[in-house]
Amino acid sequence: MESSKLRDLKGKEILITGGAGMIGSTIANLAVPLGAKVTILDAMLPLYGGNRFNLEEIKDDIVFIEGDIRDFELMQKVVVGKKVIFDLAAQVSYMDSITQPFLDLEINCRGHLNVLEACRLHNREAKIIFSSSRFVYGSIEYNPVDEAHPFNCLSIYGIHKLTAEKYFTFYHHYYGIPIVIFRIANPFGPRQQMKHSRYGILNWFVKLALEGKELSIYGEGKQVRDYIYVTDVADAMLMAAADESLRHDVFNLGTGIGTNFKEMVKKVGFFLPNAKVVNMEWPKDSAFVETGDYVTDISNVSRRLGWKPQVSLDKGIESTISYYQKYKDKYW
Repeated sequence: MESSKLRDLKGKEILITGGAGMIGSTIANLAVPLGAKVTILDAMLPLYGGNRFNLEEIKDDIVFIEGDIRDFELMQKVVVGKKVIFDLAAQVSYMDSITQPFLDLEINCRGHLNVLEACRLHNREAKIIFSSSRFVYGSIEYNPVDEAHPFNCLSIYGIHKLTAEKYFTFYHHYYGIPIVIFRIANPFGPRQQMKHSRYGILNWFVKLALEGKELSIYGEGKQVRDYIYVTDVADAMLMAAADESLRHDVFNLGTGIGTNFKEMVKKVGFFLPNAKVVNMEWPKDSAFVETGDYVTDISNVSRRLGWKPQVSLDKGIESTISYYQKYKDKYW
């Protein structure tokens, strides 16, 4: 990350919703040394990504609020005076969205509508950075996927992420609130919750390997994904926050490199040689929302932000394993 592009963040009030999770806490850990004044809002819901340890190194330099974006009265207070809002709070399991659609609706739609309404009433100048997902595209028609790809949502999660995007676009056009939307591929890395498999599959395989358990490949393992390391995600979002020219922009965020599932598992096994790999049938509930191969077209974000991913998949996996080996007791 080029610090010269981020100097405008010094002294600015920043709010990060979902800020104790993997991406939010990584942004916070990068923003504090830049001189930003960081406020974290996180509901710390059981089984979700919030973890106080993620903020341990900067705990004396931030304001931490345990609160929920579904609390409209609270949101009206916390948005006041903020220059940038990283709106990252979310229910992030596409499978849970199918079994608990109303919970997904409350968090991934109404929660963000609360953020927007609070800004409309109290802070229309705040730039909001929203974390959307590749799942808005659903069934993939071509690769690499650019921002003009059709929306073929196959899950409630994707539908609600796309609905939230439309809220943000409306509030920009009607009320002038500046917004930047990132459709993130498959993020992984340190500080992700490791209690269950419904967040990031790569991190989950790291956990299984560290525990000496089998790594299951569904089908032939040919499905291609674009895995992006969390610091690369955070760098792009911080660069967008600092760029005053961005007022209403949508970026696909990945590495532009596709890796099939079998190869990803092999890479995890390379750093943890005792891991055992087995092939399994696709679970019935997973097959329905399988989107097909996905590789990100990063030409737009690279051109507009001057951003490029810095961490290779191999280096990212190695760093992720090293992190959890060191801090296993904080995440298991």
